[in-house]
Amino acid sequence: MAEQSQLGRFRSLIRAACPAALHGAGVAGTDQFLDISLHTVRAILILDNDGRRIVAKYYTGAGSSTVTVGLASAKDQRLFERRLLAKTAKNPSTDVLMFEGLTCLFRSNVDLLFCVLGDSNENELILNTVLCTLFDAVSIILRKNVEKRALLDYLDVMFLVVDELCDNGIVLETDAHHLVARVGTRVIDESSPMEGSVTQVLQQATQQFKWALLK
Repeated sequence: MAEQSQLGRFRSLIRAACPAALHGAGVAGTDQFLDISLHTVRAILILDNDGRRIVAKYYTGAGSSTVTVGLASAKDQRLFERRLLAKTAKNPSTDVLMFEGLTCLFRSNVDLLFCVLGDSNENELILNTVLCTLFDAVSIILRKNVEKRALLDYLDVMFLVVDELCDNGIVLETDAHHLVARVGTRVIDESSPMEGSVTQVLQQATQQFKWALLK
């Protein structure tokens, strides 16, 4: 319901702002033009150098492509991830590519590969924003020690990061510090058992976010 309300307001704003541009120019199918979905992300992946998944979330929200539906099983997803890693290894000079009908943006660091996937016609800037937010949030939590061993030590926190970043393909947050603060709030509220160092980082991020709101 919240998504439908947001889309309704967005369509109303477009119609109010440029009715002449849409109808006067003879643009047919205005409603199709305005049939916009908030489900922009098809998958968020963190893989190691061998293509083994560390964190993987696939989304099948409204308007999901048949390619994503074809990755419904864990076996198909893992095979896809291996193929994706092989493809990125062949293109080390780029950080975006079209692969099996999906737009893939990725970033490698030490022995990790961060990937954000969207439909073939998805805006690359949006996907890149999600990718940067994910990487920066992980870097904050791991105190810039972004590598496989450190990430595995706090795997439960990484799943919370992804959950707070994106919900069924809808982007929820694009600021890494705010994202870490939201994760910290959830961890503190749920009293999850974690190492003290990460708990302190999350608590500090939460406090910084609260102070920023008060300024």
